[in-house]
Amino acid sequence: MTRSGVGHSIPSTLTTGYRYARMGYTTVIEPATAPLKTRHTHEELNDIPMIDKACFPLFGNNWLVMEYLSQGKVEECAALVAWMLQATKGYAIKIVNPGGIEAWAWGKNVSSLDDQVPHFNITPREILRGLCKVNELLKLPHSIHVHPNNLGKPGNFETTIETMDCLRDLGGSKPTLHMTHVQFEGYGGKDWFSVTSEAPEIANYVNAHDHVTADMGQIVFTDTTTMTADGPFQYQLHLLSGNKWMNFDVEVESGAGIVPFTYKRSNSVNAVQWAVGLELALLVKNPWRVYLTTDHPNGGPFTAYPKVISWLMSKKARQKIVAKIPRGARRRTCIESIDREMTLSEIAVMTRAGTAKALGLKDKGHLAVGADADIAVYGVNPKLVDPSNDYKELAKAFGNASYVLKGGQIIVNEGSIVKSIDGKTFWVDAKVPADVMSSMLQELESKFAEYYTVKMENYVIQESYLGQSAPLLTAT
Repeated sequence: MTRSGVGHSIPSTLTTGYRYARMGYTTVIEPATAPLKTRHTHEELNDIPMIDKACFPLFGNNWLVMEYLSQGKVEECAALVAWMLQATKGYAIKIVNPGGIEAWAWGKNVSSLDDQVPHFNITPREILRGLCKVNELLKLPHSIHVHPNNLGKPGNFETTIETMDCLRDLGGSKPTLHMTHVQFEGYGGKDWFSVTSEAPEIANYVNAHDHVTADMGQIVFTDTTTMTADGPFQYQLHLLSGNKWMNFDVEVESGAGIVPFTYKRSNSVNAVQWAVGLELALLVKNPWRVYLTTDHPNGGPFTAYPKVISWLMSKKARQKIVAKIPRGARRRTCIESIDREMTLSEIAVMTRAGTAKALGLKDKGHLAVGADADIAVYGVNPKLVDPSNDYKELAKAFGNASYVLKGGQIIVNEGSIVKSIDGKTFWVDAKVPADVMSSMLQELESKFAEYYTVKMENYVIQESYLGQSAPLLTAT
């Protein structure tokens, strides 16, 4: 029924699908892909069985985006983004270290929202606000998906709050931005010797403002592989860890870096990081506003979700870890003082219903008439199991679902794959006025000839290239 595969932090494609399905997950998002590389992203997504998927192209350091926004041409930028989403079969606007990746191509970075990006007469703040306006113009189903500046640096919680606040006035009837893997953005202190958790400050902001959603980016004490479009961050991680480092620039669009890493319970910084993600989730009052992730694989593999759920639902499970981390780290966090233990209903929201709503996937995350009939059944009787004390049993149950239905078909039975199926690929077919699109495309042809190493016609990914294409149309 299944085929072979390998991998811990980066499982092979087939194994990825099987492991998600066994855990009861049927829809998974690839949250960052350089547009020029997205053809290969779809090749990998096509090869992952069992689950529906989508991918988010990177726009926050794209030369053409920055040129339009620096000139105040928001409508033209919207046409460009609409075309690129259609061309790459992407789903949402991803922004990583806005302006910082372009600066890194010149051996630099940006350290505040108002730093100038080299050669483009634009700031990270202007990129964020411009792409947020583009998102609203295009009526995309998901808000802009933001990995902010200064990720992974002591004191960066101030940049995180400033990033959220700089878009507060652009809010509509739904959140205007999603702050991703906030654990990596919730640090206080002046250096790694004084680093503290500032998750309470971020949670207070999220609790007081309805224009933002967030996810944890929880770390797990294990070996993993960090990979991100934030090249400057990866270089600094390489210097800190001494581990191997790979970094590259993607023409006029983005960059990336990869560094293997080990999170150690005995390391004070790693221990603080562990606490930050949990504090964020436990202190944000509304589970519809914060979601469970490990920022796979950056904080740890997705297979650690059951363990993270046990920490969220049981103070005793958390205390067992806290008792083994350095005392200095314990003093720089508030994890021990948090009594909240999440309910099964809250876990269902932050792992399914809330994420589906945030993504704009109307047929996911609920059991109403017309939904996709993607259902996970776990061997847990809420009347007999006390999550606070039976957290090991709970984690075991969430690691192997009793039954999983995909589109009404049973694909998992007692933790075993019983039917291998292919999932859909969601993408957005965004519309703009025909005259604006036509004018933009005329200009874009010359830009491709000037900037790119591929022809414009070879850049476009045909819909037939996707395994099971599932386009979402937006209003004109």
